[in-house]
Amino acid sequence: MSAELICVIVLGLMFVIGTWRDINMGLLGFVAAAGVGGLVLHQAPEEFLAGFPVDLFLTLVGLTYLFGFAQNNGVIEVIVNWCVKLVGGRTALMPWIFFALTALLISLGALFAVAIIAPLALSFARKHRINQFMVGLLVVHGALAGAFSPISVYGIFINDYLAKNGLTPTPVSLFLAPLIFNVVFALVVYFVLHRRPGLRAEADDALSADIEPSGTGSSETGNSETGSSEPGSSGTGSSAAEASTIRLTRSQVPTLVGLIAMALSVLIFSWDVGIVTITIAIVLTFINPAAGKAAMTKVSWSVVILITGVLTFIAVLQEAGTVEWVSAGISAIGIPLLAALLLFYMSGLISALASSLAIIGVVIALAVPFLESGDVHVGGFVAALAIAATIVDISPFSTNGAMLLANVHSTIRDRYYKQMIGYAGLMCLIGPGLAWVVAAVPTILMR
Repeated sequence: MSAELICVIVLGLMFVIGTWRDINMGLLGFVAAAGVGGLVLHQAPEEFLAGFPVDLFLTLVGLTYLFGFAQNNGVIEVIVNWCVKLVGGRTALMPWIFFALTALLISLGALFAVAIIAPLALSFARKHRINQFMVGLLVVHGALAGAFSPISVYGIFINDYLAKNGLTPTPVSLFLAPLIFNVVFALVVYFVLHRRPGLRAEADDALSADIEPSGTGSSETGNSETGSSEPGSSGTGSSAAEASTIRLTRSQVPTLVGLIAMALSVLIFSWDVGIVTITIAIVLTFINPAAGKAAMTKVSWSVVILITGVLTFIAVLQEAGTVEWVSAGISAIGIPLLAALLLFYMSGLISALASSLAIIGVVIALAVPFLESGDVHVGGFVAALAIAATIVDISPFSTNGAMLLANVHSTIRDRYYKQMIGYAGLMCLIGPGLAWVVAAVPTILMR
């Protein structure tokens, strides 16, 4: 059996085992890199680990560490408060405020923006009798709309990978195409669902009758990832409707200044986002050591391991010649845009059950020689792949979907789950096909 075929089989097993047994695919990637690199390619450890992305590791740790401060000390709730005042209390506009907030947070590097905003958004929807499924969808589409900004984890990952493989990154189209795509989908969702009452629990009706503050916003946000609190119960915490009671405190000012400084230094001065965020986090820790220790627990180690492990194994795939081998098979289809369409549907279906970042990394790696041929527009292909692999993230098996479902009241969770499955199935059916247009149009125009 050839080394190329062994690599493909191992890659397939990684996805199957990771999805079936819920094992972090990055851990499997490290083991696969050692197994294939050491046993098949006879590489030394320093050789099969050479593909470990140190710069991306620093970026992921720095961003999630910095946003750990904002998540813990209530800066996010303060920003929500300002947004509520901005719309003058008009509840009909609040779903779009939550859409915009989620997009903004993830575009700045907050990987778990959905986990931060979903408790606030769904609590607001319950209290004001707004369709909870619609609000949930707008939160997720907001995250997908901002996910590929030049300073987001997704955007940095893809642009750096293209540059390292000799392809010209197109950060503007990579950001704008998913942004426009998800804004359109959010508009459709809003106009279809905003006049429908949606699912409601008895506890939600009790909340509607009494919109008095009942706790702190930080406790809800902190529990959203573990699901330890019952959404809609008397102890859920502060929602956007209660935001008028939230004020910016002296302890929150350094964090807010740090976030602004991070955005300006990266966007204006093009400084390395990993070093910048780690430096700002160290300064904040120096000011408040206890807050720094708490923020460290918010570092998304599972995502760090996922991305670094998968990329380490991809480097071994490249050494084995698997990337060129698979790309030759793709090119053999003879119709480049048809090959791209098949890749997009494969990405969407797998991403509904596994990690979007993992499948994006794998598909780009396999498509690099295919893209170098010039048969498909690189910017269009990458932007379309980003859409196809993430548009299904409303699936309850994805991180965003799971975060959303965790904040729905237990009495309606099963029905909410079924609605999510139905919407994710629809996205799997039409999303990659519509995304393909993003790749097809510039490809046709460049001929």
